[in-house]
Amino acid sequence: MAENAKQAEVEATEAKTAEAPQVSAAQANPEKFLKDFNWHNYEEGIDEVEDSQLKEFEKLVAENFVDTLDDEVVEGEVVHITDRDAIIDINAKSEGVVSLNEFRYNPNLKVGDKVEVLIDVREDATGQLVLSHRKARVIKAWDRVNAAHDTGEIVNGFVKCRTKGGMIVDVFGIEAFLPGSQIDVKPIRDYDAYVNKTMEFKVVKINHEFKNVVVSHKALIEADIEEQKKEIIGQLEKGQVLEGVVKNITSYGVFIDLGGVDGLVHITDLSWSRINHPNEIVELDQKLNVVILDFDEDKSRIQLGLKQLSKHPWDALGEEVKVGDKVKGKVVVIADYGAFIEVADGVEGLIHVSEMSWSTHLRSAQDFVAIGDEVEAVILTLDREERKMSLGIKQLTPDPWTDITSKYPVGSKHTGVVRNFTNFGVFVELEEGIDGLIYISDLSWTKKIKHPSEFCNVGDKLDVIVLELDVEGRKLSLGHKQTTENPWDKYEKDFAVGSSHTAEVTEIVDKGATVEFNEDIVAFVPARHLEKEDGKKLKKGEEAEFKIIEFNKEFKRVVASHTAVFREEEAKIVKAAAKKAEAAAAEAKPTLGDANDALQALKDKMDGKK
Repeated sequence: MAENAKQAEVEATEAKTAEAPQVSAAQANPEKFLKDFNWHNYEEGIDEVEDSQLKEFEKLVAENFVDTLDDEVVEGEVVHITDRDAIIDINAKSEGVVSLNEFRYNPNLKVGDKVEVLIDVREDATGQLVLSHRKARVIKAWDRVNAAHDTGEIVNGFVKCRTKGGMIVDVFGIEAFLPGSQIDVKPIRDYDAYVNKTMEFKVVKINHEFKNVVVSHKALIEADIEEQKKEIIGQLEKGQVLEGVVKNITSYGVFIDLGGVDGLVHITDLSWSRINHPNEIVELDQKLNVVILDFDEDKSRIQLGLKQLSKHPWDALGEEVKVGDKVKGKVVVIADYGAFIEVADGVEGLIHVSEMSWSTHLRSAQDFVAIGDEVEAVILTLDREERKMSLGIKQLTPDPWTDITSKYPVGSKHTGVVRNFTNFGVFVELEEGIDGLIYISDLSWTKKIKHPSEFCNVGDKLDVIVLELDVEGRKLSLGHKQTTENPWDKYEKDFAVGSSHTAEVTEIVDKGATVEFNEDIVAFVPARHLEKEDGKKLKKGEEAEFKIIEFNKEFKRVVASHTAVFREEEAKIVKAAAKKAEAAAAEAKPTLGDANDALQALKDKMDGKK
């Protein structure tokens, strides 16, 4: 370089001394002159430069060299790319270097590309300019972002990373926010697939106060989709078959993208068979042919069908299937009134709860079957036009009423289980399908029962006697008390009218009291029969002797009296006195008046007179 500088100096001297004016080397090729000039020798004073050359040199520097002290953004050219850096020529004394990390948004950077840079360090330890493309981009970025927002210009952005609710995008060196809803017109399931990608965006919002920028990729394709959507909607017809892509799956159905227009296939229109969730039939991004079933006036809601593209299973049901045939199937739905059995794909039959058991005591279908059970049944009815079938399970076993007269003749004794109550009696199951009724009056010989629940509980076992049998009406009349002897036959003798018994007054009630002689015999004592010999009345808990004055076995009614006990004694005394008076009269032959006086005295005593 020193030799070149000397050569330039010689040529300049010769040009100056020449007779005719000549063009200097600097003027002839200023770029070459500046490039070959020996800056070191010039700064050290080794090579002297004439004033005229110096002025011309300074003019060339001003015109061709970048002022490295200026903070302005300059444009440079990529002249070389290493593994780590890009070498940029900005027309300075030396070339500058920029880390390749600052060009991550532009992986296609190559030699010859024009880039904007800012001088970050004038000279590093090696005397080289350190440039910053990132800082230069930031300085210019806001002008570009604002212009792109105002004009609707499409810009390139580098997706740096994920963040809450979306992505961070490098646009002109500014970190912009890309909401998840603005990535695409369809739901995004894998956000990571977009990281480290360069995409096109529109600037949709700028917040100058907080320096926030929001971009959208979705906005770029919505216009095209809207046109496509209008075209598709205009051609929609019921019954039309279209190809679509599964866009979203919910519990109630599947959303299909028909090319910018969404339609819904309800879960009931996915398959002729019952399914629990649409994902049993379809999966995301699956391509399907669907048929248009219906749509509203503006065609914004489109109802689609998938199963309608295949033949109805009832149409494929063999003609050989008939009433009385045995079929097997899986329980798919259970209700209180019965269960639906799928006997073939898309062909279901109903087993009513009354056809699940011969028992007349109806229960819920859940007591017999569960979802998913494989069951065998008999076809009871079959209507191909209405596509209905009724089935029965109990028909697989003999009807227990067939030989009822031999199994349960009148007077026979059996043990049954209490199934439920009514106000008038108890239903007892003797076996599956054989129920009988015990009327409340046939539960006990002695107890007065207001409701059957006072006597027994559901699930209790009871001994019964068959009282009546109605084969045609499928009714059994049972009795429980008849399994034991009637204790009132014995009580009729033990508590005969006139018999006396000792007991306590149990309770004082209206118009009298009750006396409990044993667990079965509770007698009623009228108020006037509670009077004692001293004229007072018996009280609760007081023990006394009572005489039975009434006994009714049919109505289980017993009436007793305490007063009758001592009145009977007084009657005996009166009779004895009368006999004695008669005897005395026979001896002394007293007057009739004397006898009357004696009888009146006894009568007064009996009446309580002193």
